[in-house]
Order: sequence, then C-alpha cells, then structure tokens
Amino acid sequence: MGVRGAEWALDSLGLLYFNQGKLTKAEAIYSRALQGKEEALGPKRTRTLLTVNRLGSLYYEQGKLAEAEAMYSRALQGYEEALRPRHESTLGKLAKAERILIRLLNEIKEALGLKHILTLGTVGKLGTVYAKYGKLAKAEAMYSRALQGYEEALGPKHTSTLGTVNNLGNLYKDQGKLAEAEAMYSQALQGLEEALGPKHTSTLETVNNLAGVYAKYSKLAKAEAICSQALQGFEEAFGPKHTNTLSTVYCLGFLYANQGKLAKAEAMYSRALQGFEEALGSENLPSCLPALKTMFFFSDLLSQTDRQYEAKIMYSQALARFTAVQGPSSR
Repeated sequence: MGVRGAEWALDSLGLLYFNQGKLTKAEAIYSRALQGKEEALGPKRTRTLLTVNRLGSLYYEQGKLAEAEAMYSRALQGYEEALRPRHESTLGKLAKAERILIRLLNEIKEALGLKHILTLGTVGKLGTVYAKYGKLAKAEAMYSRALQGYEEALGPKHTSTLGTVNNLGNLYKDQGKLAEAEAMYSQALQGLEEALGPKHTSTLETVNNLAGVYAKYSKLAKAEAICSQALQGFEEAFGPKHTNTLSTVYCLGFLYANQGKLAKAEAMYSRALQGFEEALGSENLPSCLPALKTMFFFSDLLSQTDRQYEAKIMYSQALARFTAVQGPSSR
C-alpha cells in the first residue's frame, strides 16, 4: 500500500469511528494520521490541513472547545497560506480556495456559531477570494456580513472591523463606486490612526488607498499630498527599497505624470523600477503588478517626451512579462 493508500485507510477508519460515536478511537486515529502527514508532507500541505480540520470537528464533539478552536485556527491559517494565489489570474487556485473555505466555514460555523470571531474571519477571507475571482456581488455580501459581525462583537473601532471596512473600500473602488470607496477608506483611516497611530503600516496602506480614489476623482493635488505622506511613513517603517515603499513611489510618479510634472514623474518611475529589480530580481518582476505598471506608465512617459525607441522597448518588455503571467487574453 502506497503513501496515499495509507492516508486513505487512516482517514476512512477515523471517519468510521467518528460516525459511530467512538470519539476516543477516532481521536487516536486522526492524531496518528496527522503525525504521519506532517512527517511525510509537512505541516502546511492541504492534505495535512484536512486532518487538522477533522481533529477540530472531533474536539468540538468531545466538548474540548479550546482545542477545537486551535485546530480550526491552524487549518484556516494553513489554507490561506497554501492557497494564496501567486498571481491574480490563477483561477484554479482561487476556485480551490473557494471550495475549501466554504467547507471550512460551514464546519466552523456549526461548531462555534455565526458570530464567533473565527467564523467572521473565515467569512472575510472568503470575501477576498470572491473579490480576486471577480465575483464582486458575493464579495460584497461576505464583507458586509463580516463587518456587521465584527461591529457587534468587537465594536466599530477594532482593527479587525477597520480591516474589513478597508476591504469594502477596495471592492467599491474596483466597482467604480468612488463615493462609497472614499467613505470606507476615510472611516478606516480615522479608526486606524486612533488605534495604531498615523505611522503604522496598516494606516499608511489605507492612506495609499485613499490617494488612489482621489486620483480617480481627479483630485490630484490632494492625492499627491497624502501619497507623499504615505511614502515618508513607509520609508521610515521599511526603508527606501522595500516593495511597499516602491509601490508608493510608483503611485507618486503616476500622480506627477498626470499633473504634467514629467521630470518628477520620471525620477519616481526610475527609482521604483530600479528598486523592484534589485528587490525581486528581473526574473520575478512579472509576479509584481506594481512593477509591471511602473514599466507601462514609464514607457508612456518616454513616448510623451519623444523617446519612442526606448518607450517601445520598455512597453514590449512589460507586455511580454504581463502576458506570461496573466495570459494572452489579458492584452
């Protein structure tokens, strides 16, 4: 019998004992199966996490609620890491993440209740998967459900609540609902400044998000001011060459370009592109959307300043890398 055959045998036997109400025997089998999978596959493989999840259900049936919650938390975190898509177009992984999160949500909800923090966290993560999948109505429903639960359980100023407010802002921005997005980002920003301080990275990311909305509104001077604020904060928090810092450098360059400040824009694009190449390596640039956006907009700036040859080379490189990741249909 191979490894998978042994796994199947132990999982089936544990499930049989569980369904028969022989919980002590089921626990012994699941524990043995978990140990074997951890040794053979590692602790974060999805097959290992399936057994972690089953142990959570078993502990719940035994009334060991603390142990059940610990298993569910481990499974949820593990699934999130194992299924985190490397690129937004990886629909196979997103579909798999959706299936697993729905199954996990149903089990956690049954064990811990609709309003438990772990349930709400799973709801929010499912919303994120839907958002990446382009299922925006479902994403909004999940985020709204998580937000209502967090507000009731933790209050409107808790960081988990504010994180969900920010996620709703992202969703509204992607839908072109700029007024709603601005309201969400402003609410999140005010709360995060009070809870974490103005220089915390979560606060700075929300500042960046709000700048993006202002840019879409053509409030470019306002967007530039708060984007500069975010850049200063990221430089202090991470240093000048961190990818979060560089993403903000690119955004500031975009804002300069749209105001006709082409020399400043070029300086920002050059700094961002060089930083991304140093931080990621040229072979990993296709996995970083801000880096590819920098190349696209830099090529546009080169074209505007009568450097057609350089613009064509950079645009072709960016398009080839983007197509390699997103697929030819994304052109």
